[in-house]
Amino acid sequence: MTSNASPLLLAGKRILVTGVLNDSSIAFSVARVAQEQGAEVILSSFGRIMSLTTRTAKRLPIAPEIVELDVTSQPDLDALTDRIGANLDGVVHAIGFAPESCLGGGFLDAPWEDVAVALQISAFSLKALAVAALPLMGKGGSIVGLDFDNQHQAWPVYDWMGVAKSAFESTARYLARELGPRGIRVNLVSAGPLRTLAARSIPGFEQFETVWEDRAPLGWDIRDAEPTARAVVALLSDWFPATTGEMLHVDGGFHAVGA
Repeated sequence: MTSNASPLLLAGKRILVTGVLNDSSIAFSVARVAQEQGAEVILSSFGRIMSLTTRTAKRLPIAPEIVELDVTSQPDLDALTDRIGANLDGVVHAIGFAPESCLGGGFLDAPWEDVAVALQISAFSLKALAVAALPLMGKGGSIVGLDFDNQHQAWPVYDWMGVAKSAFESTARYLARELGPRGIRVNLVSAGPLRTLAARSIPGFEQFETVWEDRAPLGWDIRDAEPTARAVVALLSDWFPATTGEMLHVDGGFHAVGA
């Protein structure tokens, strides 16, 4: 008798998910869908936000292990292998931050010290995390980053975070080049605007919401991270074995249309 049950995309895989703050976080939806698709999920957090991550993790189908990891701390990065303790099949980079001066219309005034923080946390951290996870990953591994496409345009109020995202996208391409010979893929998922805790901290972010609702051919629900999470899980799976250095848009088709 043939079973009609569909195989789980991430059955038997171990996935590290960064960036879970609350249940509106895209990373939370990624962790949930990954568990539903058979993965063993490990979360990372650090410092004062560890308590937020710990509380939120209890809302997942299976309570995951949480490891300490500050991507700006070299000791934390060096300790990642010991803290996780076994091989990883995938890593989700859902990390981004810019000081207040770098957002909301202050592009010309933001000092280098603040811009440097935005670039380190929002762009360089992809390379730092990849290098830290590399000893745990083998052929077939997948690194997926969450993005907001900044390749060809300057967004209102996004300012230096937009510049950081451009650097993030370039970093992903160079990582894809470097890690491809090891059989490790590096891809990004560019989501439309979603009402996350991070988004709410950007002054004027509601401008993105109204534009997407009006122009996305498929429509766009700013409260639904599920489509983005499914795309991340698909890229973590074995269904994209020859795809790397790619940015997959999950934005209702907004990126493909003009005014």
